[in-house]
Amino acid sequence: MRGVNQSEVTTPEQVNNTAAESKKETPRGAIAEWTVTILLLLFGTTTLVQAFVIPTGSMEDTLLIGDHLLVDKLAYSPPGSISKYLLPYTEVHRGDIIVFRYPVDIRQTFVKRVIGVPGDRIHLVNKVVYLNGHALNEPYKVNKTEYVDSYRDNFPSTPNMRLLGKADEMLEKHVVDGDVVVPPHSYFAMGDNRDSSLDSRYWGFVPRENIIGKPLIIYWSYDAPTEALASSTIGLDHVLDLAQNFFSKTRWKRTFMLIRPYKIQ
Repeated sequence: MRGVNQSEVTTPEQVNNTAAESKKETPRGAIAEWTVTILLLLFGTTTLVQAFVIPTGSMEDTLLIGDHLLVDKLAYSPPGSISKYLLPYTEVHRGDIIVFRYPVDIRQTFVKRVIGVPGDRIHLVNKVVYLNGHALNEPYKVNKTEYVDSYRDNFPSTPNMRLLGKADEMLEKHVVDGDVVVPPHSYFAMGDNRDSSLDSRYWGFVPRENIIGKPLIIYWSYDAPTEALASSTIGLDHVLDLAQNFFSKTRWKRTFMLIRPYKIQ
């Protein structure tokens, strides 16, 4: 299937503690990731794993246009009585990259990063995200415009464009003391390419039932334009481009690159 149209101020002591914890968790996490990836590659079907391609730049520079992904569809599924002992089911956490059905049109599939989980309070000031009162450190984020937009970069505020889906409802019913408060069974998601992302600021929360899974690995990355990748069918121009430039336009360094979450506190 082709798809996808698409962290808090800390003290030095907290940074050191977090780094120490990360070092302890890395071997176990890496082993788990590779184990799941191998299992899915060996036994995967559309029930377990699914292939997607990134056609837009909303997740740059984490995910690039032309990245082909394998998505773990079991990661966030309700665990069974036996499978819960065999597969690493997990809850959706802040910092996870998720694949989900676009709430405005569930025929489309988006990829974004989870910034807020149920109960979280979120606002932006001059492009900086504040989560539960603390400015986030977001090393994955890029801002590719210098100007500050009154709505996009100072959110929530008075919209300066037509909003989509349930964004109006979000602003009317879920803003408390200047913060958007994430309701139960919902998530606030944003693109890493923060100035060029159609995300929760514009269409509201991601319902839990819309989440398909999480991307595990980039199995192939090809330098192609959005126009060649956004369609559900492969055009003749793209086929010719592949035939002529497969080796030169394949991003070999990204092949089999694991896609890791970033732990947001």
